[in-house]
Amino acid sequence: MSHDVILIGAGIVGLATATQLQQRWPALKLLLLEKERGPAFHQSGRNSGVVHAGVYYEPGSLKARFCREGAAATYAYCRANGLPFRQVGKLVVATGEPEMARLRLLFDRCRLNGLEPVLLDRTELRELEPAVEGRAAILVAESGIVDYPRICDCLLAEFRARGGEVCFDCEVTALCEEERLIHVHTTGRAFAGRHLVACGGLMADRLALMQGLRIDFRIIPYRGEYYRLRTGLQDLVQHLVYPVPDPALPFLGVHFTPMIDGSITVGPNAVQSWKREGYGRLAFSLRDSASMLAFPGFWRTSIRHLRYGVRETWNSVCKRAYLAQLQRYCPSLRLADLEPHPAGIRAQAVLRDGTMLHDFLFEETPRSLHVCNAPSPAATSALPIARHICDRLAARIS
Repeated sequence: MSHDVILIGAGIVGLATATQLQQRWPALKLLLLEKERGPAFHQSGRNSGVVHAGVYYEPGSLKARFCREGAAATYAYCRANGLPFRQVGKLVVATGEPEMARLRLLFDRCRLNGLEPVLLDRTELRELEPAVEGRAAILVAESGIVDYPRICDCLLAEFRARGGEVCFDCEVTALCEEERLIHVHTTGRAFAGRHLVACGGLMADRLALMQGLRIDFRIIPYRGEYYRLRTGLQDLVQHLVYPVPDPALPFLGVHFTPMIDGSITVGPNAVQSWKREGYGRLAFSLRDSASMLAFPGFWRTSIRHLRYGVRETWNSVCKRAYLAQLQRYCPSLRLADLEPHPAGIRAQAVLRDGTMLHDFLFEETPRSLHVCNAPSPAATSALPIARHICDRLAARIS
């Protein structure tokens, strides 16, 4: 059976792309393939639910542009479809002198990215968040929270209502590109399409290699572990509370997130995962581990960030050490306040030389487009990413 466009991956980027293809070209025959039994099984359904405003990203980068546009588009989509969201605002808190200089630089970056940050001193911070300790903070009102799995469900319903075809439990096993068609073999059946869009997330590199693309990166998985604050602490903070990022470190660090359901989560850390889709601490895949260990970039980035990796591993196994990271911002927290919460896996693209890719990466062939790296804030940015993909396909489809 032939389709105009076959899409792989029912995460938020794949679903947003599918619906925008329908909106732009209503006559297209579209097929969406997903190896799980439903949408948003991995990164799209296992994140903190934050709508990022574009605080941290290099001005002019795709990340900065897509995030700024994506925050507005996400709020608008939620309003239009009756989905819950709260624009609670984000506090980026400096707790020590070394962070003060970085906070001022971050304030300038916010303004360059089109935001309207407010710089708070210690007294103003305590008035806004009595439980939070810090020397100063930046308040970014544009940040908020949503329920990304519900957004995915809504996108899926929209896609189906407009005639889109979806196949769940349908894992791609082979891709073969010919001059006029691209053939997609799955565990259930085979398909053919004029064009392919792959939004594989944790499997992005494998899909590219499956098609024979020459890529210089691999996906390295990092598990992000969260805790949920116990019942009774739902009002501990009203804003998102984040640390000042250290540019020498690969990830942001643990933060406080008031969730749509009224709870508060804290985290995530970033621990090496030995299984791409393994969310338990003991999850292990021989295939995933062997391919990771055979890639020179894994060793180079691990050595480059060895001290950080050791610290994150210790924080993972020692709950008290994890708590100490949180107490820098909220000294009143105790061990009994931290309850279990599901972990997530971050798909981090790493180059052969050990460089972590922090911007979006796309690879193309005459009949395919692969979203090879869609790091945070990909969920926030999903709608402009989808528009960008449609723009890149326009000359081929029209």
